[in-house]
Amino acid sequence: MNVFLASVLIGYVCGSIPSAVWIGRLIGGLDIRRQGSGNAGATNVARVLGTHWGILVGVIDVAKGFLPVFFLSTTASAGIGIAPANAGLVIGAAAILGHLFPLLAGFKGGKGVLTALGMFAALLPVEAACGVAVWGIVFTGTRIVSLGSIIASIAFAIVVVVRRYVFDVPHPPTLVVASLMIAALVGITHRANIRRLLKGEEHRFGAKR
Repeated sequence: MNVFLASVLIGYVCGSIPSAVWIGRLIGGLDIRRQGSGNAGATNVARVLGTHWGILVGVIDVAKGFLPVFFLSTTASAGIGIAPANAGLVIGAAAILGHLFPLLAGFKGGKGVLTALGMFAALLPVEAACGVAVWGIVFTGTRIVSLGSIIASIAFAIVVVVRRYVFDVPHPPTLVVASLMIAALVGITHRANIRRLLKGEEHRFGAKR
């Protein structure tokens, strides 16, 4: 197996680490996918098991996207003669796919937002930081995690486009397309949340159900 394919496989395996599922079983003796919102993600872990466990899951999920992209992109790209950013996109996409459909948890995972954040933190750190800042502002004002994620993903894509085409930051076109695709993916994976938002029924973090 060549270096590029091995790197993509490592990305998928990293993404497949079901941190929320494993911590749910180890700490609470439960399947987090059958509790709370049913999502295998940091927010649901925080609601069911406590904020500190949710933060731990969140850090792991970001790392699943960041580490393989940060450490493997350059080596993987040299193996097939493409730009490191493009190799990083493929490796990161594999990590996100692993998070959505984890081999180690019956192919039923989370929504991939934090793993995508990790990937873009390695590839587009300035734009990723802007997205995190927007998420923080929206969450602070509303206490709704899903709304923060949706708006932050849109803001992230806008910042990427503006920096590339207004300020002439030399981002490869593939990264611009990827930023738009990730905003669409966040919208797709949050369909149920969007329906609840439109009905005014979405849960606010810290509020009792």
